[in-house]
Amino acid sequence: MRSQGLAHVIDLHCHILPGIDDGATEIGESLALARVFADEGGRTVAATPHLRSDHPGVIPAELAERCRSLNEFLTKEGVPIRVVAGGEVDLLWAQSASSEEIALASYGQRGTDLLVETPYGPLPPAFEELLFKLQREGFRILLAHPERNASLQRDPRRIGELTRNGVLIQVTASSLVREGRRSRLARLARALVEDGMAHVIASDTHSLAGPERASLAQGLAAAGRIAPARSSWMVTEVPQAILAGEPLPPAPEDRPTLGRRLRRGLSAARL
Repeated sequence: MRSQGLAHVIDLHCHILPGIDDGATEIGESLALARVFADEGGRTVAATPHLRSDHPGVIPAELAERCRSLNEFLTKEGVPIRVVAGGEVDLLWAQSASSEEIALASYGQRGTDLLVETPYGPLPPAFEELLFKLQREGFRILLAHPERNASLQRDPRRIGELTRNGVLIQVTASSLVREGRRSRLARLARALVEDGMAHVIASDTHSLAGPERASLAQGLAAAGRIAPARSSWMVTEVPQAILAGEPLPPAPEDRPTLGRRLRRGLSAARL
């Protein structure tokens, strides 16, 4: 299933490097992940292994060489995928890491854009301040999967405040395709797309197995039913700007869906 005929789809969050964290276990699995992405129309994927204490084998200084080696292997196997170096940075890890190590975990190791992991447990009181500290050090932050965090599900206004302070938001494909009206995770992910607060859709792929997995193409299709123009922007133009360290292009306008018009009408009626 190709991604709506888009020319250059980019996945900014993928654990494709083999044997380094909880993602691909060996090179054959990395190859399988790359082939699936290529078959869906993808051409560039950011390798974003976890940078946190429970994955001591992820060494920032080794990431470029690991990506180079994987790119050579994919070329040899005839898979037209380019792997770009990056990392999924844990905020606590960043407190003790050197500026050079953090820069080596940034996209393309350019020292401009950084993927930061949203914790799964309760957010520490200093969560926002730690993010803003990285911003003051010169990084543009892409916050990974905030829709999965229970604290943010209960108070999504915190996400709005982060975006107003320049933090970019990445929602995960599996969150968008999850079924069930009672899923707070799915409702928040879709609301972020519908309300224009999400900037990137990514796969956060660790393996090809698992009931929770969804491809980037599936996530894009789900987002396309909510905001067709913006969803395409989130997997092409925005990732391109992030990898280049450039300002984001203007977001396209989507016509309000029937559901959004109805909600707005109900809100106005209550007033």
